[in-house]
Amino acid sequence: MTTSTRGAGKAPAVLVLEDGRIFRGRAYGAVGATFGEAVFSTGMTGYQETLTDPSYHRQVVVMTAPHIGNTGINDEDMESKKIWVSGYVVRDPARVPSSWRSRRTLDDELDAQGVVGISGIDTRALTRHLRERGAMRVGIFSGDAVQDDAALLARVQEAPEMKGADLSAEVATTEPYVVPAIGEKKFTVAAIDLGIKGMTPHRMAERGIEVHVLPATATVEDVYAVDPDGVFFSNGPGDPATADHPVSVMRGVLERGTPLFGICFGNQILGRALGFGTFKLKYGHRGINQPVQDRTTGKVEVTAHNHGFAVDAPLDKVSDTPYGRAEVSHVCLNDNVVEGLRLLDKPAFSVQYHPEAAAGPHDAAYLFDRFVSLMEGQRA
Repeated sequence: MTTSTRGAGKAPAVLVLEDGRIFRGRAYGAVGATFGEAVFSTGMTGYQETLTDPSYHRQVVVMTAPHIGNTGINDEDMESKKIWVSGYVVRDPARVPSSWRSRRTLDDELDAQGVVGISGIDTRALTRHLRERGAMRVGIFSGDAVQDDAALLARVQEAPEMKGADLSAEVATTEPYVVPAIGEKKFTVAAIDLGIKGMTPHRMAERGIEVHVLPATATVEDVYAVDPDGVFFSNGPGDPATADHPVSVMRGVLERGTPLFGICFGNQILGRALGFGTFKLKYGHRGINQPVQDRTTGKVEVTAHNHGFAVDAPLDKVSDTPYGRAEVSHVCLNDNVVEGLRLLDKPAFSVQYHPEAAAGPHDAAYLFDRFVSLMEGQRA
């Protein structure tokens, strides 16, 4: 729940973690109360893309970089139509943005969209706390929402956890829409929106793909009604263990042998469709500087991430699945978490990170070309 009082100035604010740790600062953005899962993002740039990424739904994002808001907010870099984070935590917000593309300040944008934040706290200490103890529930309170510490802690501990949360339908489109190919149309792709970022269909459109974006509730029949050359499963928020419907749809696609590509939540859906389990990471991967190795080429990529869950698949062997042999194609070099899967007997693969790179490095852009190659191979 988030309440907001605009124009309340720099009111005192309190951040309360579910384990009782408390940080005190000043209001940033809207004034009121908000709850979510506390996570930290290591990106030094791209805060606008982070804020508008639907994958961050019901999360309170702590920025590890101390200076945030320097380039303000523009109208071109939104990844969706709104800010999705539940709350925002920064150390030293910019007083005046400096960018020719800026249209308004970050503070004003957070306020206008009712996003409660806090500034002026030691985000390094907060990040170390989360790094040692794991992602956890948190509340931010400012203005009239501030009460005694015990009462605030009780409210945080009553908030829902991320584990077991079924959120993709809350952020996905309710109506299908089409992103046309740029230039000559070469392929048609049905994209299941589980929290898709705007740059993702754009990256496919750049490669001559007409993208039909479908709601998270789309059926197998809906997918094949657009006569797709390939099927895409997007990123999104929540616990993949709750995503029984997308898993069922993906199995229908695998049975038909249509080229398939999934990212982030889509990687976890593929893992479940193949019979692997998923689990919650202690603190997750977030930010735009995570090292991942593509095991098919040996290349190490710097990649953009936002995931708190991972696929439980063996790293050291090829696995037999109902759809043929599968292997882990990508792995995180920080902690050996599965970062990609591929089938060896069908045209299907996925990665746990964000190759559309909005915002972030472009090392993984080749994955869209790999998807195109699968569709070319199938057509041939």
